[in-house]
Parts: sequence; structure tokens; C-alpha cells
Amino acid sequence: MHIHLDALGGVAGDMFAAALLDAFPEHQAGVSASVRAVDARIACAVRAHNDGILSGARFAVSAPGEVSGAVSGPAPHRHEHPAPHEHPHPHPHPHDHGHDHGHDHGQEHGQEHGHDRARAHDHGHRPWSEIRAALEAADLAPAVRAHALGIFGHLADAEARVHGIAVEAVAFHEVGAADSIADIVAAAHLIAALGTRSWSVSALPLGSGRVRTQHGPLPVPAPATTLLLAGFATLDDGIPGERVTPTGAAILRHLCGDDPGRGRPRGILGRTGIGFGTKVLPGLSNCLRALVLEENAAPGPGRRDLAVIAFEVDDQSGEDLATGLDRLRAEPGIVDVVQMPVIGKKGRMMARIQVLVRPESLEAAIAACFRETTTIGLRYHPVEGAMLERAARTVEHDGLSVRVKIVARPGGRTAKAEADDARGRAGHAARAALRREAERRALEQEQEER
Repeated sequence: MHIHLDALGGVAGDMFAAALLDAFPEHQAGVSASVRAVDARIACAVRAHNDGILSGARFAVSAPGEVSGAVSGPAPHRHEHPAPHEHPHPHPHPHDHGHDHGHDHGQEHGQEHGHDRARAHDHGHRPWSEIRAALEAADLAPAVRAHALGIFGHLADAEARVHGIAVEAVAFHEVGAADSIADIVAAAHLIAALGTRSWSVSALPLGSGRVRTQHGPLPVPAPATTLLLAGFATLDDGIPGERVTPTGAAILRHLCGDDPGRGRPRGILGRTGIGFGTKVLPGLSNCLRALVLEENAAPGPGRRDLAVIAFEVDDQSGEDLATGLDRLRAEPGIVDVVQMPVIGKKGRMMARIQVLVRPESLEAAIAACFRETTTIGLRYHPVEGAMLERAARTVEHDGLSVRVKIVARPGGRTAKAEADDARGRAGHAARAALRREAERRALEQEQEER
């Protein structure tokens, strides 16, 4: 499966989540559970929306300090395109509101940027290190955690470069941090749950103008956004204002890696989803569209070209290596990562790492291996692979969301529940029963849709 993002109105974290949840509504409960696992005070919901031209969905978040009921009504903390406060600040500047430059478009006339409640209340700032610790400690599936850390890491790195500070000094406005956590964790959950083979994005509308912040007037696109979008195709559609937010840009960088110019491949169009921002653009729907492309259906296993990267590690702690391998698994283009114990010279125990990667992502994967592990050398070679058609879905059972992978085998379709989603049940028998029921329901739902 390949997903192409059509950035008609632009790209923001909430628009990305809304577009994918519009296409894959069965993942709504799982997204909410992942967000709550990181911060139980944050609630999120998907609302149907029609702008008079197109219909789709909005992703609404109720953050700490927000008006009660913000999820079900117009989300007052969401910005007019994405969130006005998702943009981080370098700590310890005493800003009274966020400055994600997308609250109003074309703000060249001195209008105050940000939202009124943020100006009215003295919200604090939440350091990136604190958010990272919360993600690492949260009861998230390893792949979801790795994607969330990867996206947030891109965002923090860009902000640090813009302001000339250390990454550890970057801090998010308290309300903006809640929005960013919800948007990024939702995106991470969907990326992990869908298991998409590859991603691409249309030319991006950069917008224009300036916004007023505590730093003074800043240009659109935001400085952090320009760093994150290096190498992406852009366009000028004549509509001013911020069109791609820093969080949206961080998601795109995470998905496309070092290949931002990847085009939309040939394929069979399947599901589509439309995610709206709240800003009304003149003569244009303010939305992001997700187009889901399936590979040409063919009997039996499909063929694909791959590459294998292999190396050994004997001087990295098990805990840190596990973290590094989880981050490798979240890298775009990496299909799988495995490790096995081997004995090296002088009888020393080592971990042998094998990474399966798509050929077009080989160089980026090699760089990631050197970045995330202590190896100083590796081997790689091309291989051919065969794979069966598979699909991912989320089912609800007894108050839990369980992800299930369905595979089309020559003898029929089989289902395998995600073991991590059964961790909340005490006892082997209870976990096994939950997985069996989730697999049964997933196959039943899949059969009904065929």
C-alpha cells in the first residue's frame, strides 16, 4: 500500500490525522488510546465536516486548560489552519502564547498572533526533554513510540537550529505542547497501524506574509518549516498565510526521509480521506487529501526488490540498542529489523543486526544504522523477495482497541492480532482469548466488506 498526500489547502498535524482517519475510521479508538497513554488529560475526537464544497473530517483535541466540551464543539484551541500554538519555543523565553505561524493567513497588518485564551492565561512551557521522557515511559506499542519520537525529534532539531540553541533547550508552550502531542502521537499511531509501504506528497503551497510573535515579525513559511521542507517540491497558488506548519513539515520529513521528491507511483486507487483545517481559504477548500493506492492485484505472492544490511554490535548496552533498533524500524523504507546473538573474537557475545530495506531507501537506512548504533562498519547486498497481500485494521472488543493484520494466503485469509494491544489483560488465558476474538472479528468484518 502507498499513500499519496494531496496538499490542496496545506499540511498540518491535525489535517494529516483527520485525512487518514477519514479514510480509515476503524483506527479512531486506537488513536485515542495512544494519545491518552501519553497524557491522560488530552482527549481527541474526529468530527465530520463539510465546507460547502467537499466533505471530510476534522481532528479535534481537548487539552489541559481548554474549555470543557471542546472536543464536541468547534475546537477553540485549534488554529485557523492547524494549531496556533503547536510551534515550540526555545526555553526559557517568557512567551505568553505560542507562535505556530498558521493561526491567521496573510497577517501582514499587525494582528496579534495566537489565541485569546493563551494571552489571557499565563501558560508555562514544557521542555522537549520532558515530552520525550513521557513518550518513552508511555504504554505505547514500540512502533508507535518510535514514530512519535522520530517526528518530535525532527521538530525539536529544526527549532534548535533556527534559534541557535541546544536541542535540550527547546520547549513547547504548554497548550501548544498538548496539541503537538495529540497530533504527533495520532500520526505515529496511524503510520504504525497502517504499515504503509511508502508515502509521497504533492507540491506544497508555501503561502506568504508575516506573523507577529514574541520574537517579533517572522516570515511565512516559518523558519523551522523551511528547514524541514528542504528538497520538497513547492508551489505558489496566490493564497497568502501559513499553509504548512512545523508539525506538518516534521511529519512529511519523517515519512519521506531523504527522498522528498518521490513521485506518486502507479497503482489501484482504493480508499480516500479528506482532513480539514478550520481556516476558510478564499475560493479553496482548506484540506489535505489522502489517496490510498494498492499494488496491482495478482494471484499468489508478489515480487519485490530489497536490500539487506548486516552488522554486529558488541559495545552498546542492550537497553540503548533496543531503543536504537526501534528507531530504525520507524525509518521510512525499512521493512524489518532483527537481531540475534552470536559469538565473536575472544569468545565475546555480540548482537548481529539484519535490516531489510527498500533499494531506494538504502543510503538513508545505512546512515540511520550508523546513527542509532555503535557499529563502525556494515555489509549490504541486494535480494529478491516475495510477499503476500496484507491489510491492517483495528477492532474493538470489551473496551479495548486491538490491531489485526490480515494476510491473503493461497489457502485462505488469516489474521494475527497485535500482541502489544493485549498487554492490559492479566493472565495468559485472558490475553489469548482477547487475541482470538479480535482476529475472529477482523476476519468477519473483512469478509463483510469484500
